Amino acid sequence: MLWVTLGVVVVIVALLAGGIRIVRPTHRGLVERLGKYNRFSNPGFHWIIPLIEQMYQVDIRETLVEAQPQTIITNDNLNARVDAQVYLKVKPDEENVKASQYNVANYEYQIVNLARTTLRNIIGTLSLKSANSERGRINDELRRTLRVETASWGIEILRTELKEIDPPADVQDTMNKVVKAENEKIAAIDYATATETQADGARRASIKQAEGVKRARVLQAEGEAEAIKLVNEAADKYFVGNAQVLRRLEMVERALRDNAKVVVPGGTELVNVIGDLGGVLPLGKPAGAAAKPAAPAKK
Repeated sequence: MLWVTLGVVVVIVALLAGGIRIVRPTHRGLVERLGKYNRFSNPGFHWIIPLIEQMYQVDIRETLVEAQPQTIITNDNLNARVDAQVYLKVKPDEENVKASQYNVANYEYQIVNLARTTLRNIIGTLSLKSANSERGRINDELRRTLRVETASWGIEILRTELKEIDPPADVQDTMNKVVKAENEKIAAIDYATATETQADGARRASIKQAEGVKRARVLQAEGEAEAIKLVNEAADKYFVGNAQVLRRLEMVERALRDNAKVVVPGGTELVNVIGDLGGVLPLGKPAGAAAKPAAPAKK
């Protein structure tokens, strides 16, 4: 009896131990009893009846699904190599966890094929250039289509990303040449604009310099004219009627330029002129003195 009792205890302990289940926070559990859904298991400790009940744990974390690269013919008849990624997760509530297991056989595999088909439908209506320039619109349309098609699968499509839209090698080379030519054209236009701006600046500087020279000459001419005017006014004021006297003085100046000695008889008109201009009266004859004949001039 002792051995039988020990055997029964061992079996019971084994059954109890075999029914222990631990659900992590990253998962949710579905318990089936004899092949029929029985209950939902949140994170924590759970016990199921061995051989009668079965627990299936479902990962509810965000998952990356690779839509395998494929070749798509664009609207302009070019073969583009397209690759994309889909980010999704199972919603953590009971209904959606059940839907992810009972409404679809393998949601990751089916998401891949659905994404590939959707990309062919979208990119097939676009040219290669449009497809590359409208990646955001393609991502939005792909995500919207996947959400509609997977609404009953209990999953959430978080985002989609186009990894690449590559044209054939020869087309890529041509596109690179076109881009290079466009860049060179822009650079040439910028250089021409800079050169034109520099030339315009030099022209403006030359004009400013010429205007400055012109203004200086005008001021100089105005100064000279003002000086001439003042000289004329002075001449009119101080030398009116003395033109003949000035002429005589000039003749005397020329005569005395070489330091020559000139003897002028007293009482002559030239001596009187010099004496008047110098503020000195001419020398008169001494009283009672006999007049002497004028001596001839000596040099």
